[in-house]
Amino acid sequence: MSLFVLGDLHLCFSDPSKTMSIFPGWENYQERIRQNWLDNISPQDTIVLAGDISWGMSLEQALPDFQFINELPGKKIILKGNHDYWWATLNKMQTFFSEQALDSLFLLHNNHYQYESFGICGTRGWVNGTDDNRDAQNEKVLKREVQRLETSILSAVNAGLEPLVFMHYPPIFASNFNYDILSVLYKYEIKKCYYGHIHGRSAHELCVQNTYDGIDFHLISGDYTKFVPIKVL
Repeated sequence: MSLFVLGDLHLCFSDPSKTMSIFPGWENYQERIRQNWLDNISPQDTIVLAGDISWGMSLEQALPDFQFINELPGKKIILKGNHDYWWATLNKMQTFFSEQALDSLFLLHNNHYQYESFGICGTRGWVNGTDDNRDAQNEKVLKREVQRLETSILSAVNAGLEPLVFMHYPPIFASNFNYDILSVLYKYEIKKCYYGHIHGRSAHELCVQNTYDGIDFHLISGDYTKFVPIKVL
């Protein structure tokens, strides 16, 4: 039994016109996701999907993508990405998953999931704003994401588990630091943080991919990992 992570699937079975295959490194990516998943993940494993799951604009439109994931082996824990427009209230999503028999899909939203002695925690996160672009709307969204991250981590800590943090947005990118998010990671002495969102070789080179201030940061965007799930534990 192992724990894996992969970000940014960008599935488009419901609308093939939205395929990412037009971009370098994304050729035949949906079949590559399927084959790499089957090669690495067993029914006893757990995988965190760190946002940007489907291009579907609603739960109904995203259903073919959910069904694709559900049919693959393992328990899947999903968090929100900036392109997951299908995302709704937790109750609505859980009801939809139940009605559609998507029984291997679980949602990471103000909660945690136990994996051995660890707590799988996380949230979407938000852009790494500067003093020049932190308008009222960005501040509102960021404040909400900070609260969700802390709620998730606290739920694991209160259960006696060591938190592992998974996010969609990177807390650090190039010279931009999301100090609001980082302050939560520092407060709870988080040791590992996995994030996606960043695409393209030139952007990948600007990502933190090592230990910074005692936290091991890992980029797990699909095109960066060549759509191979990354083993966490």
